[in-house]
Amino acid sequence: MVEVQSYLEEIQQAAFENRKLLAALIDPDKFDESKVSEFVQKLPKDATHIFIGGSTVEKDRTCAVVKTIKNVSKLPLILFPGDHSQISSHADALLFLSLISGRNPEFLIEQQVRSVEKIKNTNLEIIPTGYILIDGGRETSVERVSKTIPLSQNDIQQIVNTALAGQYSGKKLIYLEAGSGAKFPVSSAIIQAVKAALDIPIIVGGGIRSTQQLQLSYDAGADLVVIGTAFENDSFQA
Repeated sequence: MVEVQSYLEEIQQAAFENRKLLAALIDPDKFDESKVSEFVQKLPKDATHIFIGGSTVEKDRTCAVVKTIKNVSKLPLILFPGDHSQISSHADALLFLSLISGRNPEFLIEQQVRSVEKIKNTNLEIIPTGYILIDGGRETSVERVSKTIPLSQNDIQQIVNTALAGQYSGKKLIYLEAGSGAKFPVSSAIIQAVKAALDIPIIVGGGIRSTQQLQLSYDAGADLVVIGTAFENDSFQA
């Protein structure tokens, strides 16, 4: 019998082989289920994953959206939750996020503890992920909700040290995030420095609005890039 790779193992293998991955991020509160077929058609042709989540999401919306998309897409559906209420057993995997760039215990461990009763009896693949919020030029919903200050793009060493602390504490992925609707994405210099320091895959998201910016992130070392706002608004520039 052929052993099936886990979703984490697939990401790790792709990173090892330098195969770049692309995720479309869906905010459940902004998703129109009546247009799900249109949604699938406009997915980037190179998309490998669908991430689902937002900083604040109406109760039960995540589960409804996951089930709707599951009916029309075979791409892995991975939860990217803003809090414990956004967990759906119908998804394939869960980025078990810790906001390691902040010092608010609510998003370092409290939300994680509150989620345990929901996830322990599901078939969700749990992927420990260190989440690092980086200044993207404007206040984002993540910053407002988490009440944490993003790390400056000029302080590359602090970002690298934070990422390494995540790896040393057992995180399997590091997510560098400029925030939804960021004016500018995480810089190539930051991605390069983090990639050089880490032994685990790097996810990069926030502020990526064009294929040029996407390619710059890949070239700098991003293993998986996430496109959210530009995809939702049909403003991604090919």
